[in-house]
Amino acid sequence: MTQATGAHTDHEASHGFEPERRARALVEALPYIRRFRGAVVVVKYGGHAMTDAALAASFARDIVLVRSVGLHPVVVHGGAPQIAEHLRKLGKQSEFRDGLRVTDAETLEVARMVLVGKVGRDIVSAINASGGAALGLSGEDGRLVTAVRRDPALGFVGDVAAVNPGVIERLVTREIVPVVSSIGADTGGQAYNINADTMAAALAGALGAAKVVYLTDVPGLLADPADVSSLVSRATVTEVEAMVTSGAVSGGMIPKARACVDAVLQGAGSAHMLDGRIPHAVLLELFTDAGIGTMITRNHEEAGDGSGASSKETREDET
Repeated sequence: MTQATGAHTDHEASHGFEPERRARALVEALPYIRRFRGAVVVVKYGGHAMTDAALAASFARDIVLVRSVGLHPVVVHGGAPQIAEHLRKLGKQSEFRDGLRVTDAETLEVARMVLVGKVGRDIVSAINASGGAALGLSGEDGRLVTAVRRDPALGFVGDVAAVNPGVIERLVTREIVPVVSSIGADTGGQAYNINADTMAAALAGALGAAKVVYLTDVPGLLADPADVSSLVSRATVTEVEAMVTSGAVSGGMIPKARACVDAVLQGAGSAHMLDGRIPHAVLLELFTDAGIGTMITRNHEEAGDGSGASSKETREDET
């Protein structure tokens, strides 16, 4: 009897707590939903969040929620692991220079097939299955992204020369979630493989996005790369460049950090680097007081934009 009563008490306590906690979360999210309703949010999707089935399903539901509360998400994705796996099946060895895959004609065709025909379609299907309306396209479609060759030694690896934002704007005004594969084409129609971080930055700038969110496999920018507790919650573009120069940001984090800087300098309100291995990472950063990653702005005055990484004092003033 005592055990049954104890169990009943625990049951009541848990059920009494959960609704209260959930209600507080909704109330906490309200100011951010109101502030950013109608704004474009570019989300660069990649890393473990893309390859883990549970996280992928959770991401799709989160994107539907973001759209449902009035924001306009635009998903940009790469697919390096998937491309590498397909090349291995073909018996083709990948070569990298400065972290970029050397892309000959055969590798380019594999990249187009995998990114547009497989990875992009999977993301679209997951969002649609979660109750959203998504449409897949690449930078080649509608002349969305005009590319230029980066370096002849890299083959068909491109950089973004220009963006036609009208293609995306027409979709988001119809409440459609664009899912963009990181392929572009030059003015002559030649396709190029483009780094997805770079493409996300260019799209965010051209669209005047309120935010661009990068899902990674790290907590964010760390003051000490060996200490995960040294997370930098806020930084300006100047501070990020100083971290790169000092070596605090190194290796594969350098292009991601510079993509964040480029996005802000090109017109995005703020850039956010998050750990995509955390369930609901996008929601936690966009709609909670604490935030979970690093927010990068042009200067400190712009840090109080209501994002998850802003200070609590700023948000209390706003609300």
